[in-house]
Amino acid sequence: MNDTIPLFPLSQGVFPDGMLQLQIFEVRYLDLIKRCHQQQQPFGVAWIEEGSEVQVPGQVPKLHSVGCMAHIREFEPVQASLFRIVCQGGLRFQLHEVQAGPYGVWQGIVSYLPQDPEVEVPAALQTHAARLGKVIASAQQQGVIDKLPIFTPYHLDQCGWLANRYAEAMPLRAEVKLQLMSETDPLRRLETVARMLQAS
Repeated sequence: MNDTIPLFPLSQGVFPDGMLQLQIFEVRYLDLIKRCHQQQQPFGVAWIEEGSEVQVPGQVPKLHSVGCMAHIREFEPVQASLFRIVCQGGLRFQLHEVQAGPYGVWQGIVSYLPQDPEVEVPAALQTHAARLGKVIASAQQQGVIDKLPIFTPYHLDQCGWLANRYAEAMPLRAEVKLQLMSETDPLRRLETVARMLQAS
């Protein structure tokens, strides 16, 4: 079942349950974000393969085929032409087609990928859960947990959630991050992340 959604193209997107902080100043996106906030509707974040985040007349950005929905959790209208928002990643989607939409906002024809099944972190990979757990505990003790770009609840025992938090934080090329996000087996995704951490 396909759906048509508004797209927000970015050079680096968001993972499911991940945090995305944006400053909105382009007219086309000010209108989009205001409507999404008022209607409590998410928008699609697509990763740019070729092109610019800022609109260039006559240029159609080339977008990667996998993206993620973004739900607005905080909305701050700094001024009439500047919004600050904090979004949380939702469902992943497969992008089939991009079309021009109203107000210059690209529209995507998408199908949604399933949410990760609950798969517990195996004993061999517990060290990665413990490491992130220490970061969270330290931020809590220092009273700076609100500065940590991770939403509660902390599913440190779940392969998909843990893999996503590492994947979004690691300094990886967009193509590599997208390969991780496209992986439908959460254990396999976490195993791949663990190999990358060992190699770094």
